[in-house]
Amino acid sequence: MPRGKALLEVGSRSGGWTVVVTQRDVARLAGVSARTVSNVVNNFAYVSEETRAQVQRALEELDYRPNVAARSLNRGRSKLLALVLPLDVPYFTELAAHVVDQAEERGYTVLLDRTEGVAERERQIMMRRDRSALFDGIIFSPLGLTEDELRRWAGNCPAVMLGEIRVEGFDHVAIDDTAAARAATAHLVSLGRTRIAAIGHVERPTGNTAAHRTAGYAQALEEAGLPEIHATVRRYQRQDGREAMERLLDLDEPPDAVFCYNDLLAIGAVRAVLARGLRVPEDVAVVGFDGIEEGRFVTPPLTTVVPDKKKIAELAMTRLLLRVEGGQEPAAELEAPWRLLVDQSTTGVAGAGA
Repeated sequence: MPRGKALLEVGSRSGGWTVVVTQRDVARLAGVSARTVSNVVNNFAYVSEETRAQVQRALEELDYRPNVAARSLNRGRSKLLALVLPLDVPYFTELAAHVVDQAEERGYTVLLDRTEGVAERERQIMMRRDRSALFDGIIFSPLGLTEDELRRWAGNCPAVMLGEIRVEGFDHVAIDDTAAARAATAHLVSLGRTRIAAIGHVERPTGNTAAHRTAGYAQALEEAGLPEIHATVRRYQRQDGREAMERLLDLDEPPDAVFCYNDLLAIGAVRAVLARGLRVPEDVAVVGFDGIEEGRFVTPPLTTVVPDKKKIAELAMTRLLLRVEGGQEPAAELEAPWRLLVDQSTTGVAGAGA
């Protein structure tokens, strides 16, 4: 047991024992008063940086976790929710607007934290107990943290996960990426395309969205008896899509269609095709994913998979506030709808989607 660990123990559900760490234990280890620890945990400004760092080290060493239930009794709820997203991708910016709308309807305020999928940034945001204590709940789309890190964080604050990663013990909201990718690829097959490439497979320490979309793409091609052609990327930005498309166009037998794992990659791919003097969709048909507004204003407008962002936000908010209110139901895997919007980047004519 670390120095200063609490002596109070309570029985766990499994019949074992769990050490309970109090703010007084943290105060003893840090050599400060319990009031100072409380000020740090609640992020009050009038604590020196040196003292704050000293208390933070003690919080980490003792693995202190704020008692959310006791805080609610003593202070009432803060009515603040955190939304932690990689806002460099427009899909998440659009999703954030729906989350804010859902929160406002329920009388909550949302504070945004941007991570850009950088593991260290996610770690700084999620692992600090003083930050978690500020919020009644958190909606989080992690890209860089490991599952073990997220499991250690579980219990600091009610939370719902979005998108990439599924971790046991957390509610999770997503769409069926495999089915959506399969439908997008099958659409290209239905147009008579025979060399259909995929742009977007990427290896991540956590997260499986890319793997699910790769699986759906592969299923559609296997059913059609067509070969897989992959172009990997480091990130899901426009320039990455352009560079991947350029590599594909340099092949001895370049593709006549591409399925991109998000709309930014698709926009970059279209740019590369046009820069070669080729036509979209006549020479290369392009499908994106995410249904971002920007895709409606490029030339030609994108065919894309459109997740129901409003429904994702509604499901996440409903589940989060259930936890905030003390709901003890088992963690749930919630699925939102999607649709394939067919437009000029594959058919040459505008359409309302399938």
